[in-house]
Amino acid sequence: MTIDRDACVVGVDFGTLSGRAVVVRVRDGAELGTAVHDYRHGVVDQVLPATGRPLPPEWALQVPADYLDVLRTAVPQAVEAAGISADQVIGIGTDFTACTMVPVTGDGTPLCDLPEFAENPHAYIKLWRHHAAQPQADRINELARQRKEPWLARYGGLISSEWEFAKGLQVLEEAPEVYAAMEHWVEAADWIVWQLTGTYTRNACTAGYKGIHQDGAYPGEEFLKSLNPEFAGFVADKLDHPLSALGDKAGTLTTQAAEWTGLKQGIAVSVGNVDAHVTAPAAQAVGPGQMVAIMGTSTCHVMSGEELHEVPGMCGVVDGGIVPGLWGYEAGQSGVGDIFAWFLRNQVPPSYHEEAAERGISVHELLSELAARQEVGEHGLVALDWHSGNRSVLVDHELSGVVVGQTLATKAEDVYRALLEATAFGTRVIVDTFTDSGVPVTELVIAGGLTKNTLLMQIYADVVNLPLSVIGSAQGPALGSAMHAAVAAGAHKDIREAAAAMGSVRRNVFTPVQKNVEAYERLFLDYQELHDYFGRGANDVMHRLREYRRAALEGKS
Repeated sequence: MTIDRDACVVGVDFGTLSGRAVVVRVRDGAELGTAVHDYRHGVVDQVLPATGRPLPPEWALQVPADYLDVLRTAVPQAVEAAGISADQVIGIGTDFTACTMVPVTGDGTPLCDLPEFAENPHAYIKLWRHHAAQPQADRINELARQRKEPWLARYGGLISSEWEFAKGLQVLEEAPEVYAAMEHWVEAADWIVWQLTGTYTRNACTAGYKGIHQDGAYPGEEFLKSLNPEFAGFVADKLDHPLSALGDKAGTLTTQAAEWTGLKQGIAVSVGNVDAHVTAPAAQAVGPGQMVAIMGTSTCHVMSGEELHEVPGMCGVVDGGIVPGLWGYEAGQSGVGDIFAWFLRNQVPPSYHEEAAERGISVHELLSELAARQEVGEHGLVALDWHSGNRSVLVDHELSGVVVGQTLATKAEDVYRALLEATAFGTRVIVDTFTDSGVPVTELVIAGGLTKNTLLMQIYADVVNLPLSVIGSAQGPALGSAMHAAVAAGAHKDIREAAAAMGSVRRNVFTPVQKNVEAYERLFLDYQELHDYFGRGANDVMHRLREYRRAALEGKS
């Protein structure tokens, strides 16, 4: 296929709070135009929009219409901003947060769009950070351990409450009427491609990492039946579907989707993918040992390796899960940017907000400036970064945040810096665990909006004691999706060629400062002691506090 030198593709990144579209030229990766659309409903974690009824703790839902609004607004705006004709666009690719699940009818209609289910929270999309299925996840893990299920080790020994099976079992047990009406339990990454092409495809990435699909099979019927007799047919009836490889063409743009996006009917649509995994080729990190940390509200760590190893607490390892021919590993932290945002909203005194406004800077910038004046350890604090639970390596979303060492002299910038350091320590635990398990991390590449915080980046370099490279694009996931669209459209033969032509990275932007490395090594030992004390069973107070909270809230309802 001969591709015009000015041919372009569109990548759309569906994040937690918004969707972003970027127009990219296929020959050199030039980003010509971008646009962002904030979801109207955002994260539904307080009350259900249709009823105003409060949601229980740990719930996080979304509304599918918000995703379609991204196609209607961000895509045509990005094309307009690029100053190109829609005729130049040869393909579109998408990525999503995962594991974000949509219960749908046979034709792909979300159940929450049906009048009979509009008031049932289980009919809505369960966002990745919906953690209310923890009891179901605990039972899945315990049964898998008892039965010595071989797939459990591929997920670091624990299945997360964020993933497909735990959330599906929760729907069955708490809303059997929704479960009965649900004909497909679909990753949002695949649902949006369904809306674009009119064809249901299931991508191999989410199936492997979030759907417990290993060595060509899902957990067997006997295992599912042991969890709940009514769950025995979950795979066969709700989940199973032929898998499509990353970079493949899922189909072509329908008439309706062309009207939404302003693009030409019939252009290529690539198979769905996950935001973190598409970012690796965008950062030219397609070789073994190159770990990419995509840092935003949460952080996802992905890397490829030549060999299969079992890494405790990893989110999964999938053959070809990132690029063909290599094992793709994933780990992550459930809260990073979310923690910093929470601190600003709820813990920072008004005087800081007033000073930041007077100086024309953000409160984040003010706190970072003040914190950067400190020597390592000067604040006298150490924190645990578990405000949204722990994804890796403990895989326990009942855990919670801790700050140790506060006194009456502690200031906002002290705690802020301690929280920045806590997230760096969390990444250090992940890096050390991979290296100790035979999957050495040779390079750490950072992507995402938090790369703008130079204090945070230097702390990470010092804590992990590795030079940090930074992706060359501010739109990593969207760029990665555009690259997969280029492959699906035939502009590049595979994702490695696309990465070489369209990806970009700045090597060794932040390097470790030796005196800081030594100081952080002492603090990290304290972090590790707290990590193991609260996270590995020595003290279950965090779990008990969650139970007290749930009981109190239930008593009020």
